[in-house]
Amino acid sequence: MSASGGTKAIVAALGANLAIAVSKFVAFAFSGSSSMLAEGVHSLADSGNQFLLLIGGKKAQREATPQHPFGYGRERFIYAFLVSIVLFSIGGMFAVYEGYEKISHPHELDNWYWPVGVLVFAVIAEGFSFRTAIKESNELRGRLSWAQFIRRAKAPELPVVLLEDFGALIGLVLALFGVGLAVLTGDGVWDGIGTVCIGVLLVCIALVLAAETKSLLLGEAAGTEEVKKIEAAIVDGDTVTGVIHMRTLHLGPEELLIAAKIAVQHDDTATEVANAINAAEARIRAAVPIARVIYLEPDIYSEAEAAKGPDPEATPGGPTPHATGH
Repeated sequence: MSASGGTKAIVAALGANLAIAVSKFVAFAFSGSSSMLAEGVHSLADSGNQFLLLIGGKKAQREATPQHPFGYGRERFIYAFLVSIVLFSIGGMFAVYEGYEKISHPHELDNWYWPVGVLVFAVIAEGFSFRTAIKESNELRGRLSWAQFIRRAKAPELPVVLLEDFGALIGLVLALFGVGLAVLTGDGVWDGIGTVCIGVLLVCIALVLAAETKSLLLGEAAGTEEVKKIEAAIVDGDTVTGVIHMRTLHLGPEELLIAAKIAVQHDDTATEVANAINAAEARIRAAVPIARVIYLEPDIYSEAEAAKGPDPEATPGGPTPHATGH
């Protein structure tokens, strides 16, 4: 997996979550705290999520085949989407259910110092994991805000780990809140309320992850800056005089497909056009290294045709050639 996949952040999160999960289940066994049980399941689900991300990264490295000529780069998107499902179902919904049960049938906590001690340990471990994810992300984020980075990142691993760790830290605070009030008041309902809050938080994070990874699965275009670089690289001002229209698509986080119709001079020979296309492809790959698949179609630019605008029947998702009722 490339550096932009955030392997270090995934491994750090995996180690932290496994250690935290064990400690939370031990604390639940001694205290009976539903917050601890919900948090233990949360950490266990997060550990499984990190395994899924590592598996997706490994599978995405497979070579292209005749059946899958563009390779397996989207495996990383698929496994990231599975993470959102696991986080929603196992983490979020289980916590909501467990919290509801605790509110319906409350009981005092036993050995309250176990959950408190474990939560403090968990905050430290999750903080280490979160710090690693932030450090890895800052190398790619540039001037983007955190919200923009999560929205625009084409490699899904870092946004997933960031949101998971951020949610885990908030969840730990909610668990401390629930356990603390349950101990101070002697009313176990507060433990259940904290558990429900954890579940709602995890469901919200899972929905955000699902929306972002769904967009990647459907196929996202190159970023604005990359598009500008590609257009500038195509035109040489001599044989290639302009870009008539262009489509870009991420085949994977570091694999970009480019298809463009380019304007050439009407009196250029086939050899000149072919040489110009080869030169344009070389310039594109130099400007945007992730451009792996490039298709350039030469055409004669016509102002009259350009004035008509794009053909809706030639646009994916547009009207079919045999549409009725028109």
